[in-house]
Amino acid sequence: MNREFIGRTWRAAEIYEVSREKLRDFTVAIGEMHPVYLDEEAAGKHGYRTVIAPPSFCTALWFRMGNWPMFEPEFGKQKDPVCVLGDQRVTHHRPIHAGDRLWFATTVRDIRDIGRHELFEMEHQVTSEDGAPVCTIVDQMISRGSAAPKE
Repeated sequence: MNREFIGRTWRAAEIYEVSREKLRDFTVAIGEMHPVYLDEEAAGKHGYRTVIAPPSFCTALWFRMGNWPMFEPEFGKQKDPVCVLGDQRVTHHRPIHAGDRLWFATTVRDIRDIGRHELFEMEHQVTSEDGAPVCTIVDQMISRGSAAPKE
């Protein structure tokens, strides 16, 4: 992979509007049935202005980004897109609510060889429409067999 990508940032092409129905679909799909994720009244009783997203919802936003590093030919991942998730850490700065309008940006933090594989670390920032932090996701992806052969 192209080490010149370290430090580059990609921002989603458009804002993501969190709908109540999308949250309900996601909640049901992952089997996380707490009432604050499904019912406005229950969310209100717990101090939220509306239903909130389960904590893992933020990690699904990167699939909507559309213009992140792995789609750029110069990054070097298109010929063999086999990657596995090595690690992921999520820091929530506040809950995601139905009705939120969110931006998503990805920065490549590191690319390095680990044996015959490469590891690339990305930091994803989810912010509100006005730029306030919502959550930070740091993940490490392992690109299988892509490291340059050692001499």
